[in-house]
Amino acid sequence: MSESHPTNRRDFVKLAAAGLAGLAALPSGLAALTPAASPIRPRRGRHLAGFAAPKLEVVRWGIIGLGERGIPMLQETLLLEGCAITALCDTREAALNQGLELVAKAGRPRPAAYGDSPEAYRRLCERDDVDAIMIMTPWRLHTPMAVAAMRAGKHAFVEVPACVTVEECWQLVEVAEETRRHCMMMENCCYGREELLVLNLCRQGLLGELLHGEASYVHDLRFQMKQLEFGCGSWRCREHELRDGNLYPTHGLGPVAQYLGINRGDRFERLVSFSSPSLGMPDYAARNFPEGHPRRTAHYICGDVNTALIRTARGRTVMLQHNTMSPTPYSRHNVIRGTRGVFAGFPHRIYVEERSPQAHRWETDLTRWYQEFDHPLWKKVGEIAARSDQLGGMGHGGMDFVMKWRLVQCLREGLPLDQDVYDAAAWSVVGPLTEQSVAAGGAPVEVPDFTRGQWQSTAPLGIVT
Repeated sequence: MSESHPTNRRDFVKLAAAGLAGLAALPSGLAALTPAASPIRPRRGRHLAGFAAPKLEVVRWGIIGLGERGIPMLQETLLLEGCAITALCDTREAALNQGLELVAKAGRPRPAAYGDSPEAYRRLCERDDVDAIMIMTPWRLHTPMAVAAMRAGKHAFVEVPACVTVEECWQLVEVAEETRRHCMMMENCCYGREELLVLNLCRQGLLGELLHGEASYVHDLRFQMKQLEFGCGSWRCREHELRDGNLYPTHGLGPVAQYLGINRGDRFERLVSFSSPSLGMPDYAARNFPEGHPRRTAHYICGDVNTALIRTARGRTVMLQHNTMSPTPYSRHNVIRGTRGVFAGFPHRIYVEERSPQAHRWETDLTRWYQEFDHPLWKKVGEIAARSDQLGGMGHGGMDFVMKWRLVQCLREGLPLDQDVYDAAAWSVVGPLTEQSVAAGGAPVEVPDFTRGQWQSTAPLGIVT
């Protein structure tokens, strides 16, 4: 169950074959729209908008997956007050031992350890001394593990994306509503300092009425092709052989969705998507692996650049891109345009009508904007968050720490979470829907309304303190 190690090759191939079978079943042309336009399903439990669980004096954590993501998340959780690590799970012995050693080094009691089989995580979920579970495993294990956690009475906090199929998105929503448990996708980019600043600007009305957003995940990950046995590349590269679309939509999309109030006053309604040719992985493989190597003989179908255009129910638009297989500097784009101004990221710059010093000129020094509109969360914990990178964090500028600090605050004080299961579903579903649109030649695909109409009466995320 390690993030850096597939559960086993046979299970992965079964999952992959199921995904291919689903794609193969799509009819050609516009008929491919039919499975994407998922009908509104009857609700199996009460709606969870604004849901707050009973307070937890101490949050007792179980962690599944101690790979490249899981270990840093464990390290940062050990820095938080009001947390206990009571159980760890990973099928790779070295990773599990590393996690146990970190807990011991922090002077905490030894957690229960699980890892003797791919199903060992289920025993962790059943423990009475676990309140919430963090899931940091390969993508195709996210939904099954989150469902197991909720059905065992635990809150589920799952890495991105939360789901890889439309059906999985519905499953998360339905199980969360049935069990009355939190299911949050841990989209850490919503807690970056710039993203929180922009959220505050939007809520204060500085940019006017919002019209259009742009988001991306541009990250040169070709080096992961050399991760054959362990590391994200040992399972992530295989996805490029199975799917053609946006494989990883939420890092850029999550913050923009919060600016626009998606699921809270607006919703994603329809999208179209196109992919470029798939050339980056074959080119990299030819230059880095010997003839006959599996990386060279593999058939990659995922376009190097996938572009989607999303329309919301209120007629606003979002442009979304995915590009991990070309030599391009990192960017999440992070653009939001309104009737009175615009913010654009990577590099960060702003223009606000009647506030910026020069007409039609970007401001690239954001100092004065931070002084006036820095988000209260960052003011409260930003300093220690920035230091957390030197204390074992991921090097994400503190956003991971702010996210975990905030979700622990919500659990301990009995507050609604900033991201809920409807966000997990709406942001993640964009991935499989782009695949369906690409397969249908760029035809429009309807986005399911996971809130079943409740988006119209749910208030946007406020500026929490």
